Amino acid sequence: MNIDEIHAARDRLAGHARRTPLLSSPFLDELAGRRVLVKAECLQHTGSFKFRGAWSAISALDPDVRARGVLAYSSGNHAQGVARAAQIHGCPAVIVMPADAPALKIANTRGFGAEVVLYDRARESREEIGGALASERGLTLIPPYDHPMVIAGQASCGIEIAEDLPDTTADVLVCCGGGGLTSGMALAFEHHAPGLRVRPTEPDGFDDMARSLQAGEIRRNSSTTGSICDAILTPAPGDLTFPILNRLAGPGLTVSDDQAMHAMALAFKRLKLVAEPGGAVALAAALFRADEIVGDTVVCVISGGNVDPALFAEALGKFGDA
Repeated sequence: MNIDEIHAARDRLAGHARRTPLLSSPFLDELAGRRVLVKAECLQHTGSFKFRGAWSAISALDPDVRARGVLAYSSGNHAQGVARAAQIHGCPAVIVMPADAPALKIANTRGFGAEVVLYDRARESREEIGGALASERGLTLIPPYDHPMVIAGQASCGIEIAEDLPDTTADVLVCCGGGGLTSGMALAFEHHAPGLRVRPTEPDGFDDMARSLQAGEIRRNSSTTGSICDAILTPAPGDLTFPILNRLAGPGLTVSDDQAMHAMALAFKRLKLVAEPGGAVALAAALFRADEIVGDTVVCVISGGNVDPALFAEALGKFGDA
């Protein structure tokens, strides 16, 4: 990975990805005890930052290769990003998704014209299924995070924050699964805003990135089920993403499922944003792990807003008065 690849991806994304805003609320500032700035990637095309990496990777393919089609595996947000980017490019897309992924994400992926192949994530390997399909059909695999062009595309989110916050020193909390967004943003900050430091944020019990950073080597999760934060439940950090974060990231943070739901309710009430659980963990950490953050400003990314209506209603019902 180098800054030239990141700038090239940003240029390919120009006119296709949305430049999402940085939002604030005095109510959230008071709760956190500092200024809280929220990067609203839930407003990105397909409802998450994943469109950036998907467009970057697909647009970088040779046209003849792209015409044969692409394949991805994802619990939903990468699936939708790849499906939509492929649809715009006019190429076939096959998406391998867990059968227990939110129904909205499965429906949206099909709605973007992709063929969806469901699997049991507790018993089957998405990598094995995806590899077999790619080989059989001549499809190009677009992994969800451990891919140079995906990372380069996600870095565009960091460039936008750097441009909006020149000469700022702050922690930037990022919802983290395999680390594509977090590592891309870290590389962008290294070159464009050295005062900004990424900190991966994960659900309690699924903190493979935090544990890996602490150990200085990759640690795995014992399970990829058991949290409502489905968007960021991954087996382990990526082979490409971990070295970047081991060099550039601050310590990881974790939050409970209840805190993620509480943050969902607060994002809706105070910012008028719809966040999914996995997309809300960074905001949750900013609000409920304030003693683990230094400085008078914290930036956090709401990375996705593709939440099933029933779960969103549950969050509002449980924490709507908070």
